Amino acid sequence: MAQTDITATNFLQTRRSVPAKMLGLPVPNRAALMPLLTAALRVPDHGKLEPWRLLVLEKGALARIATLATARAATLGYDAEKTAKGSAQFETGNLAVAVISSPKPSDKIPAVEQVYSAGAVCLSLLNAALAAGWGANWLSGWPSHDAGFTNAAFGTAPHETVAGIIHIGTPTNMPPERPRPDLGAVVEWVAQ
Repeated sequence: MAQTDITATNFLQTRRSVPAKMLGLPVPNRAALMPLLTAALRVPDHGKLEPWRLLVLEKGALARIATLATARAATLGYDAEKTAKGSAQFETGNLAVAVISSPKPSDKIPAVEQVYSAGAVCLSLLNAALAAGWGANWLSGWPSHDAGFTNAAFGTAPHETVAGIIHIGTPTNMPPERPRPDLGAVVEWVAQ
């Protein structure tokens, strides 16, 4: 039987994100962020393609990106509510890491598996931040799915997408626990 790491198992069974709007200062400095980024990149990466890249967004960059989101929303004709929702995470953020999915040409590794690897980077970074005592939240929103915005904000190439934007900071508040999935409703045991 495998030996259980009780601390890690307990963390994974009880971890919870902190809403980005409940993250304040201080944020991890570069030295504190490096171990989190190192942990984030220890994900399944079939073929060692490294089909992702990370952009660490500090306060000034987030402010610039918020302005780009507002301008892009105007270009697209979005209403005030959708515009505000799209720019708010950048306006109010103090530190975020954009995880860019950047699939590489491969005859062996399907592009979809490479995209999944980028998603794994998002979750690994989120969990690394939480395990280190920070608050963290994985966001996306319409700006993350708009190629015109992502190209201007993050320099994405045509084959790249935003897997997620991980906000990291000090929790200013904790939301109440939310209902979790009912294992009986989502797990099926297949014996044959």
